Amino acid sequence: MSLIDDLKWRYATKKMNGEKVPQEKIDYILEATRLSPSSSGLQPYKVFVITDKALLEKIKDIAWNQAQVVDCSHLLVFAAWDSYSDERVTEVFNYTMEQRALPHSTMDDYKANILSLYAPLGQEWQAHHTSKQSYIALAMAMAAAAEQKVDATPMEGFLNDKLDELLQLEGTGYKSTLLLPLGYREDQNDWLVNMKKVRTPKEDFITEISLEDLNSTEA
Repeated sequence: MSLIDDLKWRYATKKMNGEKVPQEKIDYILEATRLSPSSSGLQPYKVFVITDKALLEKIKDIAWNQAQVVDCSHLLVFAAWDSYSDERVTEVFNYTMEQRALPHSTMDDYKANILSLYAPLGQEWQAHHTSKQSYIALAMAMAAAAEQKVDATPMEGFLNDKLDELLQLEGTGYKSTLLLPLGYREDQNDWLVNMKKVRTPKEDFITEISLEDLNSTEA
């Protein structure tokens, strides 16, 4: 089955049946997530995997009572750096150079350029930027889940500060950004399962432009 067919199959599952997803499928999804691209290859985020039902109940309370949080098999919590720092960037680049059998200094100029660009933009901008990187990883996780015929529901609807407190992220340099319950749809009780998938028509979604087009508009 093609990726397009897999994406047509998936939807934001509203009701899951609690069935356990085999570990090999979870491992596959997590590996696809780990292999996601990120700005400068920094991967300024991590993923927490939660199956403990007592903890999931607590998360549900701060995730607007969305049932998928407790009915899922595994809950993925994405958390991103709260800022870019010399220490963090250096650690990532040093590891990269070690894996490539190159001197640490190979990335010094590039690292200095990144930090000089990011520093003036402030911590709020940096936290927003790292958060956006985690969305790329989320997309890869959802695509991999669809390929494995595992249902997934991306969620922004939760109280980030409360979740950070619950997961003891305060002081770690990470802040929660996204939730992704993984599991299997409960066909009989999910109002969305048989609804037609609706997306913006291709002719409205895709527009090809050229410099000539832009110049003619200005004229």
